[in-house]
Amino acid sequence: MGTFEDKSKQGRDASQVKVPASAWRVLAVLSSIATMVMYAETMLIPALPDLIREFHVSYSISSWILTAYLIPGAVMTPIAGKLSDIYGKKKVLLVIMAIYIAGLAMAAISSSIYMLIASRAIQGIGMAMFVIAFGIIRDQFPREKISIGQGVITSMFASGAVIGLLIGGIIINNYGWHATFLSTIPIAIALFLIIWRFNYQAARPQQQPQAAPAKPPAYNPVMSKSVDIKGALTLATFVTSFLIALTLIETGSTGGMAQLALFLAIGAAALALFIVIERRTKAPLVDFKLIAHKAILPSNLIIMVVGFSMFMVFQTVPVLVRNPQPLGFGGDAATAGYIQLPFALVLLVFGPTSGFIVSKLGSLRPIIIGTAITAAGFLALLAFHQSWVAVAVNLAVLSTGLSLTNVGAMNVTILATPPQFTGMSLGMSNLLRIIGSSVGPALAGVYMQMYQSTIEVAGKPAAFPSMQAYSIIFLTAAMLSIMSIGLAIYLKKRLGKMSIPNLA
Repeated sequence: MGTFEDKSKQGRDASQVKVPASAWRVLAVLSSIATMVMYAETMLIPALPDLIREFHVSYSISSWILTAYLIPGAVMTPIAGKLSDIYGKKKVLLVIMAIYIAGLAMAAISSSIYMLIASRAIQGIGMAMFVIAFGIIRDQFPREKISIGQGVITSMFASGAVIGLLIGGIIINNYGWHATFLSTIPIAIALFLIIWRFNYQAARPQQQPQAAPAKPPAYNPVMSKSVDIKGALTLATFVTSFLIALTLIETGSTGGMAQLALFLAIGAAALALFIVIERRTKAPLVDFKLIAHKAILPSNLIIMVVGFSMFMVFQTVPVLVRNPQPLGFGGDAATAGYIQLPFALVLLVFGPTSGFIVSKLGSLRPIIIGTAITAAGFLALLAFHQSWVAVAVNLAVLSTGLSLTNVGAMNVTILATPPQFTGMSLGMSNLLRIIGSSVGPALAGVYMQMYQSTIEVAGKPAAFPSMQAYSIIFLTAAMLSIMSIGLAIYLKKRLGKMSIPNLA
């Protein structure tokens, strides 16, 4: 019996497959959305220390500026995937973009931490647009070239990050953090109108028949027009309760511990109820048979670690850069942006490159290499984060690994999923990514609140995260990345005898 990599060559030669011009036009529109969202996000990130001071909140509470954006995204992403399967991708995408624009407008006029967090939650619903975008890419691109489309969108996330980091600090220093949202609203409205006028469905290319897998998938979810509202509510309750409990960990008082126990109990009950609901409903938010597939489950866990790593960096590095010496680098918002710029630049260059690498070598080897590079990047940050040069260089290494890992793991998920269930499968993948992205900043905030040192600033004592806090943050991420290496090796072994074209 041939190996998995031998059988993967039964599909068409990727170099001989052409991508229609119409597919590239669709990709350009979708990539612009990714650029816009990351532009808005990275422009705000250097302002996190300003928001902590302006609203007088702790480091653990400040993580909710990112987390509040991610929780609604975690819930809405699988729902949007299901709705796009039922009602069409374009319609659902337009509705979600309209909600995102409303969230931007609300954030631009926010005057309290609660209003800002609420507006960020509304924006978080907009994250669901990306599962639709990846589904559209699968519609438009030949199977052998799907990874290239993914890589381009991934690179446009980085492109938006580059733009945001280059000018975000300057805008914040001169006009304040509200301007980050005001500058995004016209772009969002313009893209909404372009998508509204653009008929991407007419551009779908003709796909050549593919070799069928040797064995049929062991799952066959029931297609239904119902939406799992009960599952969505219990999932939201579970994720929110868990993250609130995580935020309360640094509270050592009796009242704080009682609250911690309460939210842990609520989260555990919500998780148990969610599992029961998902197993009984005919149209589950998360199909456990689909997600338990031996190609999809480890890939999704790897994707979750990528989300954790990415947003943990976004929460941690601006604080390290902007806090006063010797507990930080003493930089301003612009400096925080520039130090993170190599991270975004490497993503920009390596995003599409990863797609071409995956299209040539398959998905499994790049995942193994990518997870190894990611682990090396975090271990280097653990050892060398005392200077801005070391942090910038290590972020570039980390970005290389995350880019390879993300594109490879997403490609495995897409190719292992039957086409009619793409929306559901990608919704679940992005759900796990967003859960990881929610936990990353929350855990970083807890560490920064728990491990602090006091120094004098302007003649007054002030507490800031210690260097030990950053070491623990990077150590945690490194350990998870090492676990991802194990998952990647396990994935390669499990799929060694499967016959899914282009997946090797």
